[in-house]
Amino acid sequence: MADRIVKQVELKAPVSRVWRALTDHQEFGEWFRVRLDQPFVPGTVSTGQMTFPGYEHMPWRATVERLEPEGLFSFRWYHADGSGITDEPATLVEFRLEPVTLGAGAGEGTRLTITESGFEAIPDPRRLEILRGNTKGWNIQAEHLAAYVAAADG
Repeated sequence: MADRIVKQVELKAPVSRVWRALTDHQEFGEWFRVRLDQPFVPGTVSTGQMTFPGYEHMPWRATVERLEPEGLFSFRWYHADGSGITDEPATLVEFRLEPVTLGAGAGEGTRLTITESGFEAIPDPRRLEILRGNTKGWNIQAEHLAAYVAAADG
C-alpha cells in the first residue's frame, strides 16, 4: 500500500510567481477552489470552505507547518467526509519549488513537486478512499495551478 502521493509538474512561470500563488491565501483559494478565512502563518490553523464544484459542502482545515521562501510550503491537512472534518490523522502536504529553464527562449520556469504523505496512519477503509481521491485531486489541482500561473501577469 502506498503511503504517499508524489506529483511533479513544470510550470511556465518563475519561482517567485508560483510561490505567491501557493502561499498567498487568496491566490491559493483562486486556483485550489477554496475560500480561506485567513493568511497562511506557520503554526496556525487555516480554515475555510471548499468552492470546488461538487465539494462546496466540505470544510477546509489545515495546520501550516513551514513557509521557507520560494522553496517549501507545507501543511498538515485534516480530511473531511460528508459530515465534516473527521478525527482521522492529518496527512502532510509539501510543495517544493525549484527553478528550471524552459526551452527555446521561453524563460524561467518552476519545477513543483507536490508530496502528500502519512496515509498509513489513516484507518481502513478510509485510507484507500482518501489516497485514491487525493491522487486524482492533485492531478486536477496541478492543472489548475499551471493554468493560473500561466495566465497571471505578474
